[in-house]
Amino acid sequence: MRTGSESERVRELQARLRQIGHFGRNPTGYYGSVTADAVRSFQAKRRLPVTGSTDAVTWQRLLAMTRVPTAAELDPPTERPVAAPDERCLKGRVLCISKKSRTLAWMNDGKVVSAMDVRFGSEYTPTREGVFEVFWKSRDHVSTLYDTPMPYALFFSGGQAVHYSADFAANGYGGASHGCVNVRDKKKVAALFDQVKTGDKVVVSW
Repeated sequence: MRTGSESERVRELQARLRQIGHFGRNPTGYYGSVTADAVRSFQAKRRLPVTGSTDAVTWQRLLAMTRVPTAAELDPPTERPVAAPDERCLKGRVLCISKKSRTLAWMNDGKVVSAMDVRFGSEYTPTREGVFEVFWKSRDHVSTLYDTPMPYALFFSGGQAVHYSADFAANGYGGASHGCVNVRDKKKVAALFDQVKTGDKVVVSW
């Protein structure tokens, strides 16, 4: 496994590294710079060649020091506490997105079905706030404006959409979107994409 890899094995790697204090985030399944740094830290402490890639020796040493991750360790509900929902989220099927808590809660009649961490646009390309509807779904979308992948895109306001972001998965809150609502957990947003229908409400609020 190395930078750019994306798989359930990477998710397990991250969960095992987290057990022994080398990975301080929820597993995402994406092997980005944060994961590579965590592997380097582990390798240095164990006096292994410090490459940032997980070769057979590194993997076997990690297996010997950790236990099989639980389902909750592999797929935590969300890293950030979900904010109390905006009152506009309490009826019907709603993507309830909070800029304050930086979370998205998929809700059905006031109950949270699933939740995930999100990030937003910068001050120069802000994510619009208000009440919208999902008007288009595009599973393998690529931005025609920025030429970047936007998998599992749920468009709700012009070119702004909820979608998976490999950059967010790799670098966390060190960056920003061009206005979209980025999700860093690919597994969760893939499940969300399959559940959400065009016409479902989207609420973006502070």
